[in-house]
Amino acid sequence: MQRLRGNLLRRFSLKQPTGLSGICTSSTRKIFDAGQPTATSHPQLVKEGEITPGITCDEYISRRQRLLELLPKNSAAIIAAAPVKMMTDVVPYPFRQDADYFYITGCQQPGGIAVLGHECGLCMFMPESDAQDVIWQGEIAGVDAALETFRAEKAFPMSRMHEILPDIIRRSSKLFHNVKTAVPAYMDLDAFCKAAYNGNVKDLSVYTDELRWIKSPSEQKLMRESASIACQALLQTMLLSKALPDEGILAAKVEYECKMRGAQRMAFNPVVGGGPNGSVIHYSRNDQKISDGDLVLMDIGCELHGYLSDLTRTWPPCGNFSSAQVEMLQTGLKEVGILKDGRSNSRTFHQLNPTSIGHYLGMDVHDCSMVSNDRPLKPGVVITIEPGVYIPSSFDGPKRYQGIGIRIEDEVLITETGHEVLTGSMPKEVQHIKSLLNNYSCDERMETNNDSRVAFR
Repeated sequence: MQRLRGNLLRRFSLKQPTGLSGICTSSTRKIFDAGQPTATSHPQLVKEGEITPGITCDEYISRRQRLLELLPKNSAAIIAAAPVKMMTDVVPYPFRQDADYFYITGCQQPGGIAVLGHECGLCMFMPESDAQDVIWQGEIAGVDAALETFRAEKAFPMSRMHEILPDIIRRSSKLFHNVKTAVPAYMDLDAFCKAAYNGNVKDLSVYTDELRWIKSPSEQKLMRESASIACQALLQTMLLSKALPDEGILAAKVEYECKMRGAQRMAFNPVVGGGPNGSVIHYSRNDQKISDGDLVLMDIGCELHGYLSDLTRTWPPCGNFSSAQVEMLQTGLKEVGILKDGRSNSRTFHQLNPTSIGHYLGMDVHDCSMVSNDRPLKPGVVITIEPGVYIPSSFDGPKRYQGIGIRIEDEVLITETGHEVLTGSMPKEVQHIKSLLNNYSCDERMETNNDSRVAFR
């Protein structure tokens, strides 16, 4: 055994000859590692001139310029990257970048702080790694990446922030920061504390949400692709539901289909509510079998290069709707005897339909929360429209309606001439769903599954 081990070690430690047919040779050319995909390291994802897939360097610079135009004169903004959150002492949760930091810089790693000011432009303070960090976590973006990849005007290691940032703060009449990702690294600085004490520190979201509210053509393209992926994934999941009516299996199926089509992650934990679980608006356990004849409500979305999708469909995996399983709002609820005549109708209706009609969508699921829902919509805004009725099992009404949850949710892009339903390819009419579930054979499902592995950039 020792001799065999020695022979194997010698065999694989020998330097292989180059230029021989059928032999793979390794390149000695070192590719600059920015800690995330670039046009050099991942040409299949990022085009020349782009910082992130689909978004050019020029667009990121334009975003910074437009933010500076919104900020008061002689002010500065501090935006920290999202923190790493730990699952256990040494195991982190999957990292997702803060939308504001990503929107302004394009940097996808934790640990950095960006400062944007009229005087300094974009100044990035970057995390530092040692050899041990690189062994365990790989390369990270440092000062060089900040200047060369993210095109900051100035960049410094984090260790120098305490000597550079206070001067920027003192020279600024107003200070804005990302409250959601605020960190002691800059909040504990005397200059920041003094500015906060004097009432000169405000939440930056008022301005960043305003910018992010209207999507550029590049952002709209990514959102179309994200919506397309989610629609295809949910369709394949719907087809599987007749054979495997199980919440956990359907949750796993939709995540698999999204990632096979290029999504980096789910936009949120899929809601897969079978039967009475469908009446729980943000149900997330996904651990129950779906009984024959029950509906399943699936609310899902995925993330493609920072941009999210969000859609919901409700259907009976068995392939047939009962007479009670219909779309019902206030008039319909009265007609079927769920709402009774009287003054309590409005209150009861809101108990059965407690959600808003929709929300903004973009880099976050509930995007641009600082923008009022009363604002007139403009071209480039993306919203969801999601009517629903949620009747709990404990509801005091006709028994056949108890435990029914129904929601239909689509994404809508406001355009110059009207609107575009980004999730319009996903069936939602009763007859279309019945036909799909009852007439699509297992062989056809398998063939479609294999043919639809489309590769998104």
